Amino acid sequence: MTSETPSNPTRRSFIAATAAGAAAMAAPSMLNAGLHAGGSDLLKVGLVGCGGRGTGAASQALTADEGTELVAMADAFADILEGSRNRLARQFNKDGSPSRVNVDDAHCFVGFDAYKQVIESCDVVLLASTPHFRPMHLRAAVDAGKHVFCEKPVAVDAPGVHSVIRSSEIAKEKNLSLVSGLCWRYHHGKRATFEQIKAGTIGRIVSMQCSYMTGGVWDPRRTPEQCSSQMEYQMRNWYYYTWLSGDFNVEQHIHSLDKMLWAMNDEAPATISGTGGRQVRTEARYGNIFDHFDVVYQWANGVKAFARCRHWNNCENEVEDYIFGTQGWVDVMAHKIYDYDGKVVWEFKEDGGDMYQIEHDELFASIRNQKPINNGDYMAKSTMLAISGRMAGYTGQKLTWDQAMGSKEDLSPASYEWGDVPVPPVAIPGKTKFV
Repeated sequence: MTSETPSNPTRRSFIAATAAGAAAMAAPSMLNAGLHAGGSDLLKVGLVGCGGRGTGAASQALTADEGTELVAMADAFADILEGSRNRLARQFNKDGSPSRVNVDDAHCFVGFDAYKQVIESCDVVLLASTPHFRPMHLRAAVDAGKHVFCEKPVAVDAPGVHSVIRSSEIAKEKNLSLVSGLCWRYHHGKRATFEQIKAGTIGRIVSMQCSYMTGGVWDPRRTPEQCSSQMEYQMRNWYYYTWLSGDFNVEQHIHSLDKMLWAMNDEAPATISGTGGRQVRTEARYGNIFDHFDVVYQWANGVKAFARCRHWNNCENEVEDYIFGTQGWVDVMAHKIYDYDGKVVWEFKEDGGDMYQIEHDELFASIRNQKPINNGDYMAKSTMLAISGRMAGYTGQKLTWDQAMGSKEDLSPASYEWGDVPVPPVAIPGKTKFV
């Protein structure tokens, strides 16, 4: 693990500086000038964020295109990077076959600035780090003219979302592909289901409901005594700190919320109201995030989406999405449409495919065919949808979309250093203020 110097910029200063200079850096990408056309040339892939999702993304990237090679990796922690490199090497560096994982020690980068060296080393960047850092990493990648796979969520606060919106615009200007990790949009069954919705099979949408109720995710890793600093402890246990994950309404429930936005043709709601708190997961080791949310999103045309999520053990689990129209309703996860007499009027019965693989298949095909994909609009809006629900739950206030987008709350720490950082307090609805 490497230490960072006090001169390292905060995300706050990074966003401000890059926003000012972005327009001057929007030249067309050399990667789309025919360099990799025809599928015969090597595409160098770099991975930023080597946890489970990042390792999976690298595997899918190498599977998607035989002309790819993993050449550089970055993570905040050396042990996580090394574990990922070893797993990928075992999978792809088979006896008698050309090596696909060619990441030597000189191209293993550790620390807060490690992403910069990866971006310099590759053609395609896989961004799978802790969500807080996504706006910073994405801006650096598109400024450098790299194609990007960008995991969800893409930010943890409104300033971060605005940065991502600008980065996606830069990607379009440079003819770069930008594929989102909101993977349900790449599932064949979900695509067919939403085509039916948009074709009017259920008539006009009147309401929606989505639930993401499970027992939770991984328990905190390591104790404060096992870490060199409070920063390391929070980074190791990033899911449980709002500044790093956005809270689980943002980090996990975003998948369900994204389907609601999809149904509404990616139009943002007018108002957001809700509640939330910590009822079960209350110990200090669970950081400062909530363990349940219940949020209502209302669109200008009167459509309401009722969105609930919770992490409680030994309770009924439900991960479902329903969309109700004037002529019928949709069980989204089952890919079925019913009329109001209970009859199935449409059903997707084919194989939905591996959505995680499909998104990479389409990313690399778009690069080879010089037909860029850009998912920037909906990945930013879905992230903001989740953030706005968190803000409504934290404050207990009803917010407009414009208020949420105009929030000045920046969750960044004062600096990125391996030292002591404050433990953020748990929000209290009615007392926590909207910023």
